[in-house]
Amino acid sequence: MPTGEEELVEQLVRLIDIRLLDPLEILVDGHDAIDPLRTVVRERARSWATTMVSGDDRAAYGVIIRAISTLYPGDGPFDPPLDWWRSPLGQIVARRVGHPTAGSVSYAVAGAMLGITRQGVHDLASRGKLARHPAGGVLSAAVRDRLLQEGTRRA
Repeated sequence: MPTGEEELVEQLVRLIDIRLLDPLEILVDGHDAIDPLRTVVRERARSWATTMVSGDDRAAYGVIIRAISTLYPGDGPFDPPLDWWRSPLGQIVARRVGHPTAGSVSYAVAGAMLGITRQGVHDLASRGKLARHPAGGVLSAAVRDRLLQEGTRRA
């Protein structure tokens, strides 16, 4: 398994442990019932990471959307902090889905997704290399497409 994929597995396991299993352990007053779930989560996280990284588009999209909606529930739109986009999960979400709940993103978010500055995003948009959204910002799909193109050039 590539290093990036292993880092993604570790982030998924950590998030599931903190957001789901630890509270469940508190609720059931002990870890005996939860320990087997931790083993299952680690095994499944490997499968999810592989699908996110190298699965077909439909399968990757399904796993990513399930993970985001489970690990980041809320009544409002999904709006992670800018540094989240630099995490292994943030990077694969940006690359495979774009922003999962927004058709457009601000220059700051696009920059975080691309790993460049807001000014860099502005320059790309000004040169027609990143499609602007009529309501402001840039198209989330354009950010995803740029990441996919960069990945192809690096390979």
